[in-house]
Amino acid sequence: MKNTTEMDRLIFEKGRAGRHGIPLPAMDVPSTCSIPGKLRRKNPAKLPEVSESEIVRHYVNLSRKNVAVDTCFYPLGSCTMKYNPKLHERIASLPGFADLHPLLPQLRQGGALTQGALAVLYETEMLLCEILGFANFTMQPLAGSHGELTGIMMIAAYHKSRSDKRQVMLIPDAAHGTNPASAAMAGFTILELPTDEHGNVDIDHLKANLNDNTAGIMLTCPSTLGLFDPKVKEICDLVHQAGGLCYCDGANLNAILGRLRPGDLGFDTMHVNLHKTFSTPHGGGGPGSGVVGVNEKLSPFLPISRVGKRQDGSYFLDYVHDESIGYIAPFYGSFGIILRAYAFILSLGRNGLVRIGENAVINANYVRTRLKPYFDIPYDRVCMHECVLSAKRYSTSNIHALDISKAILDRGFHPPTMYFPLIVPEALMIEPTETESKETLDAFVDAIIDIVKKIEDSPDEIRQCPQNYPVGRLDETLAARSPDLASLQ
Repeated sequence: MKNTTEMDRLIFEKGRAGRHGIPLPAMDVPSTCSIPGKLRRKNPAKLPEVSESEIVRHYVNLSRKNVAVDTCFYPLGSCTMKYNPKLHERIASLPGFADLHPLLPQLRQGGALTQGALAVLYETEMLLCEILGFANFTMQPLAGSHGELTGIMMIAAYHKSRSDKRQVMLIPDAAHGTNPASAAMAGFTILELPTDEHGNVDIDHLKANLNDNTAGIMLTCPSTLGLFDPKVKEICDLVHQAGGLCYCDGANLNAILGRLRPGDLGFDTMHVNLHKTFSTPHGGGGPGSGVVGVNEKLSPFLPISRVGKRQDGSYFLDYVHDESIGYIAPFYGSFGIILRAYAFILSLGRNGLVRIGENAVINANYVRTRLKPYFDIPYDRVCMHECVLSAKRYSTSNIHALDISKAILDRGFHPPTMYFPLIVPEALMIEPTETESKETLDAFVDAIIDIVKKIEDSPDEIRQCPQNYPVGRLDETLAARSPDLASLQ
C-alpha cells in the first residue's frame, strides 16, 4: 500500500465505531502479560469494527471472485490441480488428529495419545515405499522444492562419506527451475543437458560430460514436456557407472502412478508431492508436502527424526542416526497433508492408483489430438499427463500465449500454464488430470478452438480479455510490488 493512512482507509472502510460481532464474556481470571514492556503497543491496534453478517459477506464475496478447482476446470500443467475428495478433508479434521499437539509425549500413562499419528506416518511411509520402489521415506519436507533440497543434500552427504569431492550436478534444460536452485544450495555446480529432437535428454551430450567429477543427475520423470524418456534406465545406468547418483523429480508422478516404480528404474532418491498426486488441494502457496524416498544406499543419511516400530507394535521417534543430514523441518512434516495422502491411498487401493495414471494419460492425449490442428506441437508424440503446445503461429497477428490464456478465463475455465518449459516458444502446457469428464474436456477444447478462430477476424477482442472478471489486464510487476487489496471489495 502507498502509506499507512491510505491503507487504514481502504481496508477498514467497512467498519463503524461501536459495531461488533460476537460479544465476549467478562474475563473471570486474573489479567497478566508476560510480554516485556518495551515490546508492547503504546496505543491499541486499529481493528475494523464490523458486525458478524458484514464480515461473513465480505469474505464470501471475496471468495466468489476466485477461480478454483471447486468452481471450474483447472488445467494447470505441471501442477496437477485435480479435484480432491471431500471425505479426506473430513478425515484430516478429526479431533484426534487435528487437535494433537506435536509436543505431546509419544506414550502416556492412561492412553497413547500420539500412537495413532505415529502409525499414520509409519504406514504412509511403508505404502509409498511399496508404490514407488524405495527402501525408506522421510515424511518431513514441507514442499516439493524442500524435498529436492533434502534429496540433493543426502547425495552430497553420500559422496562426503566416501571422501569423494564430486562437484557437478547434471540437469536437463527442460527441468523445473527449482532443480538447479536446489543443487546450487547444496553446493554443486550445474551443468545443463540439452534436449534432443525427440524431446528426450541428449544421450550423446550426457555421455560426453560424465566423468569422475559427476555427482549425479536430476531428472523429472515424466519430463516437463509431458514425455516419458524411453532411455531413462540407460541414463541412470550411465550415471551410476560414472560414480554419480540419480535424483527423480516426482512432480509429474500422476502420469505413471501404479504403472511403474521409479526406484526400479535406477533412481536413488525421489521427492513426491503429496499435495499434487495424493489428494491434497494444491496452490495458493501451500500447504505442501514433498516427502522423499531413498534406496538402501542413501538410507543412512535420512533426516531425523524417523518413526520406528517396536516388536510390541507401538511406535516411537528415532533420533539415533550418526550419518543423518539432521533436521530439515520442525517436528514431523505437514501431518495433515500426509494424513490426506494416507486416506487417499487406502481409499483407492492398487487398482485405483493404476486408473489414475491411465486416465490422466488418456485425457491429456485426447486434448492434444483435438488441439493439434490449431497449435504447433514441438515434440509430436504420445504424451503422458500433460500436453505442451506452442502458440507461436499466432504471433504474426500479435497474439501470444498470454492473450489466449486471458480469453480462456472469459469462457469459464482457468488457463493452463504459460511459457513453460522455457525451451518451447509461446508454450501452453495443459494438464487435464484424471478427474475430468469427456464433456468437460470437450467444452474446454471447444472454447480454445473458438478463441483461435476469432484471432483472424477479431484479434483486438482477444487482446482485451478478460472482460468478465473484476480485474482485467494488470501491470503484473506493479501488482506484485504495490498491491491494492481493497479496491475490489
